[in-house]
Amino acid sequence: MKRRNFLGHAGALAGTAALGQLGVFASRSARAANGASSYKALVCVFLAGGNDSNNMMVPVDAAGYAAYAKTRANLALPQSTLLPLQEAGGVLRYGLHPALPGVQSLWKAGTLAVVANVGTLVQPLTLAQYQAPGTPTPDALFSHIDQQHQWQSSVSTDLSPTGWGGRLADQLAALNANATLPTMISTGGNNLFVTGAATSALGIPVSGSFGLAGYSTSAADSARRTALNQLLTLDNGTDLTHAAENVMSGALACSASLSPILTATTGAAVARFAGLTTNFAQQLLTVAKVIEARVEFGAQRQVFLVTLGSFDTHTNQLNEQQALFAQLSAGLAAFHGAMSDIGAADAVTSFTLSEFARTYAPNTTGGSDHAWGSHHLVAGGAVKGGKLYGAVPTLELGGPDDVGGEGRWIPTIAVDQYAATLATWFGVTPAQLAAVLPNLGAFPKASIGFV
Repeated sequence: MKRRNFLGHAGALAGTAALGQLGVFASRSARAANGASSYKALVCVFLAGGNDSNNMMVPVDAAGYAAYAKTRANLALPQSTLLPLQEAGGVLRYGLHPALPGVQSLWKAGTLAVVANVGTLVQPLTLAQYQAPGTPTPDALFSHIDQQHQWQSSVSTDLSPTGWGGRLADQLAALNANATLPTMISTGGNNLFVTGAATSALGIPVSGSFGLAGYSTSAADSARRTALNQLLTLDNGTDLTHAAENVMSGALACSASLSPILTATTGAAVARFAGLTTNFAQQLLTVAKVIEARVEFGAQRQVFLVTLGSFDTHTNQLNEQQALFAQLSAGLAAFHGAMSDIGAADAVTSFTLSEFARTYAPNTTGGSDHAWGSHHLVAGGAVKGGKLYGAVPTLELGGPDDVGGEGRWIPTIAVDQYAATLATWFGVTPAQLAAVLPNLGAFPKASIGFV
């Protein structure tokens, strides 16, 4: 790695504390002046492992369900258990997995949309083009790590050192010039999605304390705290040491301001999550607490990452997906309820990512295998909800959308277009959009229109 690149990523390597954004600490009045009215947040919900969206949304018309039940065999959900997704004009084409009542409630409220058959692409693609020699396709299709990176970076033909969430933060950094927190916060660890060229994410815990042990404001810790502060101001002329000092100083400053927020046991956000104890729910509660304190921190734009998994259901899929969807449903319903309670419903949009869907045909071990295009959920007050966007593939083995005879659907919406729709709502200009999503020009339409 080149020395310049190494130093540029030092923040992410040293505890995922942001560097540049922590250098300026605005006064309380300046932070409050930003207000909540201009605030927007994107919350990425990464469904790690490859969610089987063929069982997340199922056709409910007689012919469609019969074909589904025949092909999915032991993975087929009983038709009577599916939660109806009533569309405008009373149209009913699909139902949700029975473990998603909270998601259905958001749909009924008009604040959730389903975006169909999204996936990694280099350019628009048909089955004939896919089968033709020399047609550009994403690298390493059906590989977990490669497809995760491509979903998170929107770059499908090369390795990328940055994610599209990170590049969003890079482009809109000026909006957070007076903020006392980094633009990006992750409860899912150091992750490509929240890695920018000039910005990096602050990783925060969902339980326990946030800060150094023995570095409290108590008299007993005074000598240790004073000694560390002195060490962090030393200048020995070494760039790497200086970068590490900045990272540590920024992390300590963040922990001092965030700890009271994260450990709070009262507030509108806390009330919505009463009784929800899963790690996923606690991640969303942590994000909700930070958003609830948005005016205090002076942020105008924030990007969050939470994770849920594993959806790599090669075996025991019915039981595992049931449990995971129950967590997803309860968590999203509580989170968006909290956003409404704190007056941020229209300012916060959550959306799912997952590296791929799974084969329509089941395998022989009670599960399904790696596939391609998948359906995704987008929720929030700004979402044009209660509607399905995009085209559901022809659910037929060996059909016009199947690349391998087992139900691996060629995406009809690119990750780039999905991301561009969210990024445009977030406030990037057309010029900035090109920097965030460098391959967007390969597709005829940038926005899908769901927000």
